[in-house]
Amino acid sequence: MRKIFSKWIDRYFSDEEALFLFLLLGGALAAIWMLGQPLAPVIASVILAFLMQGTVDWLQRRGVGHLIAVISVFLVFIGFVAAFLLFVLPIVWQQLVNLFTEAPRMVSEVQAQLLVLPQRYPELVSEAQIRELFAAAGNELSRLGQWVLTFSLNSITGIVTLLIYLVLVPILVFFFLKDGRKLVSGWTSFLPEKRQMMTRVWHEMDQQIANYVRGKAIEILIVGAVTYITFVFFGINYAALLGIMVGLSVVIPYIGAAVVTLPVMLIALFQWGWSSDFMYVMIAYGIIQALDGNVLVPLLFSEAVNLHPVSIIVAVLVFGSFWGFWGVFFAIPLATLVKAILSAWPRVTEEAEASAC
Repeated sequence: MRKIFSKWIDRYFSDEEALFLFLLLGGALAAIWMLGQPLAPVIASVILAFLMQGTVDWLQRRGVGHLIAVISVFLVFIGFVAAFLLFVLPIVWQQLVNLFTEAPRMVSEVQAQLLVLPQRYPELVSEAQIRELFAAAGNELSRLGQWVLTFSLNSITGIVTLLIYLVLVPILVFFFLKDGRKLVSGWTSFLPEKRQMMTRVWHEMDQQIANYVRGKAIEILIVGAVTYITFVFFGINYAALLGIMVGLSVVIPYIGAAVVTLPVMLIALFQWGWSSDFMYVMIAYGIIQALDGNVLVPLLFSEAVNLHPVSIIVAVLVFGSFWGFWGVFFAIPLATLVKAILSAWPRVTEEAEASAC
């Protein structure tokens, strides 16, 4: 066993650059794992600056100076954040409060409709089973209410944290946009001079991750805005809340669209019942999902990520459990990074091992 393990180590870790890269990735993961929460504003700022760097480069290629390009993009970012906080967030919050207020009535209506099932299909379901189901649902709703109460009691801490983010993150974003390349050059100066493999992985992933992240952000905005406009046109309740939910659902491939369909269907059903309005809304929602998957995604992600669907789902589950929303958002780029590292990893062939012996 010792000989087999030693042979495996010699094959995959005999190259000093590979060993350094392994230690570097391990250290980075450990740092994020232990310091992720205090460094959250920095990580969020790096991600936002990364999203906007493409626009800065685009302006510079058209003759705009670096500082002017950075200030222009930064002002657009501040305007977008201000519009979201002043106009979108209050509407979404009010609709969320209304939804919580109407939840007991919705549950009562569902219970009344389901209690008819034992009379029609007594061999499949009984009244006792229906009541047990709603008792369990009532317990979950009470737990949710307790969580909301706890959240409101801790709202002062949340407000202070939000204010810190609102002040600190824009400042960090500006400096990352302005001096990002200098900072990267400073960090890379500590790396070994021999870094062909790391350079290969970086060049392979840089453009691909940039295209993916920016494309995903654009997809969220387009899908959320189109869904909101469509739902407002049909007059469905909680249009802004549902629009944000549908927009964010594209972050999770395959799973997000399936999960968010349930609240859309239930709210439309509570509002109109089994009517033509309900059918029109669901058809429009289905068209949005179809256009997103068959038109928008191929258009935004022309360089398709060559990953099997099982690999994507596993990446979403693993990285999501590590880093929550950001882990889910970056699951596909991180999985692609892992694949690129494995492809570029130097290996000692069996012929080389035999000649060495």
